[in-house]
Amino acid sequence: MANVTAALVKELRERTSLGMMECKNALVESNGDIDEAIELLRKASGMKAAKKAGRTAAEGAVLVKIASDNSAGVLVEVNSETDFAAKEENFGNFSQLVLDAAFEAKEPDVSKLMDSELETARLGLVQKIGENISVRRVAVAVEEGLTVGSYVHSNNKIAVLLSLRGGDEVLAKDVAMHVAAVSPMVVNAEEVPADVLSKESEIYTAQAADSGKPADIVEKMVSGRLRKFIEEVTLTEQAFVKDPDIKVGKMVSDANAEIISFTRYEVGEGIEIAEVDFAAEVAEQLKGAEKDKDKE
Repeated sequence: MANVTAALVKELRERTSLGMMECKNALVESNGDIDEAIELLRKASGMKAAKKAGRTAAEGAVLVKIASDNSAGVLVEVNSETDFAAKEENFGNFSQLVLDAAFEAKEPDVSKLMDSELETARLGLVQKIGENISVRRVAVAVEEGLTVGSYVHSNNKIAVLLSLRGGDEVLAKDVAMHVAAVSPMVVNAEEVPADVLSKESEIYTAQAADSGKPADIVEKMVSGRLRKFIEEVTLTEQAFVKDPDIKVGKMVSDANAEIISFTRYEVGEGIEIAEVDFAAEVAEQLKGAEKDKDKE
């Protein structure tokens, strides 16, 4: 059995807002796997979702560049270690250099994009500001006949690149803004991954089974919850943020347009940064220093 530490219990409590013993028992049952523990808690308590791990964080900026005729666009994420560095002028200049190069090449592969000139600029910036700087990812939207639009949150922490067939740049920007705010999973309902639906179905079945209702009623409950889940994560089924009385899909079709794709970048999403216990680190260093002194 894995060692269920107080830190693990604390993180699970922060992510689920559930009690200490519930969290501890779930971690014991999952052998210390926090994601599996969350699934167990969802099945047992009816908890709808969990917060993202506190460790998932990184600094930097996301930038977008769109062609003047809205026929193409690129989206890039450039990371730094601190928000202070991300606001520094030299970081901004380097990020713009990367964006311009990505737009010129229409190249989504970072390793191919980072030619000798860009890499030299990156290394120079690292030496100048004393932080690791990385170009993390690039998205490209370019296809004949499409209208490409974008939305960038004012602090350059969230950005969206979106493609429409039909419509105009105003409509594309409105839908991109909605994506930035709501963060849908897919454009259309049929695109929701089967494994996601299977996992949600398993969770809803466990929740409904505890109600004591007959199997046919449980089946209907699960089916209804799955339909609601699909609506919540599907862009075309969501209520438009600027006008909740209309769904995004209806708004777009009324404009004789169709949403083809979107890419949403949020700075640092999915990057794990280890938490450092500085007090423990200092204590360990002092302990090591005492041992070295005793050897002298």
